Amino acid sequence: MKLSTSFIAVALAFSSAASASASEVQERGILDNLKPLVSSTGLQLLTTKLTLLAHARQFLKFSQLSDGTRAFGSKGHNATVNYIKTLLDATRYYDTELQTFPYLFSSGEATFAVDNSAVESQWFTYGPAGDITAQIVPVANLGCDAADYPAEVEGKIAFISRGTCEFGLKVALAGAAKAAGAIIYNNQPAAVNGGTLGAPERPEVGPYVPVASISGDSAKTILDQIAAGATLTGALHVDATTETRYTSNVIATTKGGDKNNIVFAGGHTDSVPAGPGINDDGSGTITILDIALRLPLFKVNNAVRFGFWTAEEFGLVGSEHYVTSLPAEEAQKIALYLNFDMVASPNYGYFIYDGDGSAFNLTGPAGSDHIEKTFEDFFKSKKVISAPTEFSGRSDYGPFLDVGIPAGGLFTGAEGKKTAEEAKWWGGEAGVDYDICYHKKCDDLSNLNTEAWVLNSKAAAHSIATYARSLNGIPRTKKASVANNRVAALSYDDRRHYSCGHKIESS
Repeated sequence: MKLSTSFIAVALAFSSAASASASEVQERGILDNLKPLVSSTGLQLLTTKLTLLAHARQFLKFSQLSDGTRAFGSKGHNATVNYIKTLLDATRYYDTELQTFPYLFSSGEATFAVDNSAVESQWFTYGPAGDITAQIVPVANLGCDAADYPAEVEGKIAFISRGTCEFGLKVALAGAAKAAGAIIYNNQPAAVNGGTLGAPERPEVGPYVPVASISGDSAKTILDQIAAGATLTGALHVDATTETRYTSNVIATTKGGDKNNIVFAGGHTDSVPAGPGINDDGSGTITILDIALRLPLFKVNNAVRFGFWTAEEFGLVGSEHYVTSLPAEEAQKIALYLNFDMVASPNYGYFIYDGDGSAFNLTGPAGSDHIEKTFEDFFKSKKVISAPTEFSGRSDYGPFLDVGIPAGGLFTGAEGKKTAEEAKWWGGEAGVDYDICYHKKCDDLSNLNTEAWVLNSKAAAHSIATYARSLNGIPRTKKASVANNRVAALSYDDRRHYSCGHKIESS
């Protein structure tokens, strides 16, 4: 279907009107009935690189409001949320809402040096900020008992071995002994990875002090020097924030279409604290935002809902909150969910969630196989090879799977390595990460492959238009209880590792 320029101009002007009288509302209803039924061809035609990049530039500007990040609850993230809702409200095609709730934010980084020589170190979740330059004092045994901390540790940096008891207990005991800071070194040669103090505070034991971890190899060098009689000075710097932040999902549902058969599409609006997140997941968020702003040119048979999720990077927090807050009768109205998380990776692959389980033996709810085939057929029509990616639930589609809602979506790769075969299919560099800036500061405008982004955006438009017209092939079965949600049962620390994870298969 080809849309005339005059029709598009009139429809856009109508959709963006700022206010309407009762008679205008009636006229709007008449005009809505005159709109063409949404089609894949029509919606794809409206997808352009220029509009996608224009939104991306805005997202990057928002990140600059909070030192280069759009982590949830930051000024950059709040500006992103406001931008999305303002644009959607202006169309007057949607009923929109902000779903606002509190969630714990904890992020930081640590550096450590000994006598001005840098030692690789890592921050512990919940560890407090601080700057300490002081003598390093080894702690006896494993630092799991107050008696392990000698009197001379007061005002110094307690040097503690990993082992037996929790990291948080060791740090609280160091605080109780009036140490200025602490270093926990691994009891193995390698570094401590993914360390956490386990809880925001332990007042029953003692106050937390600034802390970092180092490898066992680094610790051995330090301990050998101290044993030989050296007095070593450590410089520990920790930049960290642990606080409860209020944050919001943006939910937008078309005023038209069958509300008992909702086609749902989503992506997450937040970045990791380390960077602006223009690919992860600015690309997916912008894809569905751009589609949502074009959809008012059409009418739909089935209602379309867009979910712009917060705090995905902290463990699918926004999508899980939405699903677990949803009354059972409302969950039943959602026919399917489409997820778009990282769809413009620079060394991209065209990956589709493995809804039928044929590649990874993880099958989605009935209908997920149909969604996978819808995407496969799209790429075949463009003479492009696609490949499956694991349907593990480690992105915002996960909470929907847990309640039996069929789902699917697209992904262009994160920290995994592109294979030689994939390089033949799609170009790019074999043996290199799909996204070399994944979860890093460099995830900016230069980290986008616009060719892949445009094609994936057209694929998203195709899927939304297809199901907004008809749900043929999608069974409308009874949904499961929200009590089955996997992510909701995880601890804060465990769920931090339950986001943006995708295993891929190329053959």
